[in-house]
Amino acid sequence: MTEKTSDTRGKSSAGKGPAKTKPANEAATAEATLKHWLEDVPNDRLAHLIKDATRGLTRSLQRRLAEHSVSFGHWTFLRILWNRDGLTQRELAERAGLMEPTAFTALVAMEKLGYVDRIHAPEGSGRKVFVHLTDAGRALKDVLVPMAVEVNELAVAGVSEDDIATTRRTLLAMVRNLSVDEIEAAKQDRRILSTREFARLIDRAEADR
Repeated sequence: MTEKTSDTRGKSSAGKGPAKTKPANEAATAEATLKHWLEDVPNDRLAHLIKDATRGLTRSLQRRLAEHSVSFGHWTFLRILWNRDGLTQRELAERAGLMEPTAFTALVAMEKLGYVDRIHAPEGSGRKVFVHLTDAGRALKDVLVPMAVEVNELAVAGVSEDDIATTRRTLLAMVRNLSVDEIEAAKQDRRILSTREFARLIDRAEADR
């Protein structure tokens, strides 16, 4: 997750460096989110509630992954490869819900870190690149998965088993309904514009002024 920076980022009146300032900023953001739901707009839309819950889960795991020099993006690919090793870069991108160039950048970084090997298919077999876990990449599973389990347990602390089951059913129903909506949109060729297409729209809008 990318955060905005400024010229004063990482500075404080006491002369403390980024290591001191960033956690304070993150704590302030968390406090503001909590205040939003408890005081300001407790009945805000469900989409916003899910977004903030997802953000909390993601950041909680990110902090733990960072202790082992693993980014959240790398975690996404590791999870897929632990279940199905030897996929192509394109298959990994599709399963992760990312554009192939974005996946390529992450996988190159993971190769440099020694988590995966990228193996080019023989000439005449197309331009496929297969991704295989290294011993180091496989070993990370026993270290990182318990952290993910810990974050999930932390998130539902104090919530009854019945309420957890109800929440799961509700979220599955939402996933099903929204998946149907996306399938229908695809049939009608209604799609999400790429960053490049948005850039062209902006250029045209400026030219028409």
